[in-house]
Amino acid sequence: MFKLKLLTCAAVIASLGSFASAQSWTLNADASRVAFGSVKKDTVGEVHSFESISGTAMGDGTVSVEIDLTSVETFIDIRNERMMEHVFNSTPKAMINASIDMDEVNALDVGASTVVDATGTVELAGNSLELDTEMFVIRVSSEKVMVTTNDMIMLNIADMGLTAGIDKLMELAKLPGITRVSPVTLRLVFDMDQKEATLIKASTETTQIALAGDSKKGKKVFKKCRACHKLDEGKNGVGPSLFQIVGSSSGTVEGFKYSDALLNADLEWTPENLSAFLADPKGFLPGNNMSFRGLRKEAEIEDLIAYLASEG
Repeated sequence: MFKLKLLTCAAVIASLGSFASAQSWTLNADASRVAFGSVKKDTVGEVHSFESISGTAMGDGTVSVEIDLTSVETFIDIRNERMMEHVFNSTPKAMINASIDMDEVNALDVGASTVVDATGTVELAGNSLELDTEMFVIRVSSEKVMVTTNDMIMLNIADMGLTAGIDKLMELAKLPGITRVSPVTLRLVFDMDQKEATLIKASTETTQIALAGDSKKGKKVFKKCRACHKLDEGKNGVGPSLFQIVGSSSGTVEGFKYSDALLNADLEWTPENLSAFLADPKGFLPGNNMSFRGLRKEAEIEDLIAYLASEG
């Protein structure tokens, strides 16, 4: 009964990984649910769940989910205890580990959904199980993803190595039968880690401002910069290389001797900071060595940033 849900979890997390080519995500336990069903005496159906689960999905496709087996909730205390002792063999945790292809769902916009194939492996009391299923994935917001089972997952108790434990439950409860196939449903909500969310937000802002300009026109504006700057990586001139300047930290280009003002500025070259600097280098950062007086037209600044972003 329990095992099926675990397997479902693995699939769900696998789906989530697709959203995160570079981000990491943490399971929101309060918004998530793993449930499984059982039938006794052929006619009495019951729904059970696990109250404590945790997990992460990393940008490289590594997924890990942990289920606290001691948190099983069957709504009967003695049955919870018997489940732990006889079905789960007093094993406190179950682990799900998966390796995910991140490319399939990366393009989803907020509010968009898709169905993806997912595979997972569950480790429980020395047993290792595999699952191949479909998961429904929806991007709730830029920082939140929800993954659910697309259909009920039906798992066989024997495949999970739980037959002896179920037999013992029947004996203790004096039941004529407990179903040997359990339906499992899973709802997992993942939140992007805050640090990653901040980086993504900054990246989004960069893209939005870059798109506000015309990179082709920006290439022409860059002619005003060529006397001092190059766009090639590692090639400095009178000024530092501007390779991947948008979104980078100030004063960090290797091999260039910066003014104290820039070395101590601790700036991130966001579009906003670049815009202010390009409009008035000395006014924005007094004491820097840049001799250029600045661009006077806002459109030229937007076009130049668009060009710098596209070339980076």
